[in-house]
Amino acid sequence: MLKKSSAVLSRRDMLRATAFTLGAAAIGLRPGSASAANYPTRAVKIIVPFAPAGPTDIMARIVSAHLGDAIGGSVIVDNRAGAGGNIGIGIASHAEPDGYTLLITSSAYVVNPGLYAKIPYDPYKDFAPIAELGTSPNVILVDPTMGINSIPELIARAKAEPNLLNYASPGIGTTPHLSGELLKIVSGIQMTHVPFPGAGPAIQAILSGTVQVCSAALPPAHPHIESGALKALAVTGARRWFDLPNVPTMVDLGYKDFIADTFQGFLAPAKTPPEIVQLLAAKAIEILKDPKIADQLRNNGFEVLANGPDGVQKRIVDEVPKWRDIVAKAGIKPV
Repeated sequence: MLKKSSAVLSRRDMLRATAFTLGAAAIGLRPGSASAANYPTRAVKIIVPFAPAGPTDIMARIVSAHLGDAIGGSVIVDNRAGAGGNIGIGIASHAEPDGYTLLITSSAYVVNPGLYAKIPYDPYKDFAPIAELGTSPNVILVDPTMGINSIPELIARAKAEPNLLNYASPGIGTTPHLSGELLKIVSGIQMTHVPFPGAGPAIQAILSGTVQVCSAALPPAHPHIESGALKALAVTGARRWFDLPNVPTMVDLGYKDFIADTFQGFLAPAKTPPEIVQLLAAKAIEILKDPKIADQLRNNGFEVLANGPDGVQKRIVDEVPKWRDIVAKAGIKPV
């Protein structure tokens, strides 16, 4: 059974996290001022550090489509993909902190500090948190013809036939990959990881019989689960997915700390005026709480969170050491 993470913040990380917490706590203490009242006077750009049509891009486009009206201006999405999200996040971190360049990013923001030897941003110092938008679980899938119907049966098969099973993921360092590695760690099984350049190729690999197991984000896997082409053994979120009530979470199965979802966070460069951050947080939460927009996001595979700066701040403080610890235990060498 998975125990509490053994990750411990280093002195440097602890100081940074404390400073980040104190800085974030100041947001929202000041009422609207002239800078917020005059904002925006030109187009606001949201950088997405991934290619179009992925989960983060979908979230950003749905939010941005409504944010412009909410703040009385125009909002555009600027995709800056590459290096596992580092390129776009780095560009956003060095942008002018005036509220006109923002960032919507995924869990790559908190995974990359443990995955790369050098990254172009400090996760604690370089951004002001705006909102925790939503999250998507990952899902452990098998080929139905294998006759495996549960995680215990998968573990039993893997132990009976060591190193026989291969599992696909959408790439090294993605949360689906790390979910697969976490399954190996907590169960003591061996499976060979086969990385693919994205969720589509990874799912196609299991559909074609190239691999027997797949760890993938739920949204692209969902149609194949519904059709019966793939068998979902577990989801890795904190709760069961709303329209897959018979698929347990890893927590349901007794692994109480096995939560490995992908969150979507909204951030601004550090030193962005607090009044503007406060305005953006309020408007983003208002958008996400609209029932029609929440349904649209849910149908695209997101659980809406709609939490303010404290929500995304807590994610960062908690998950940078968590993912660094998992990367280390999985034997993944920083690149």
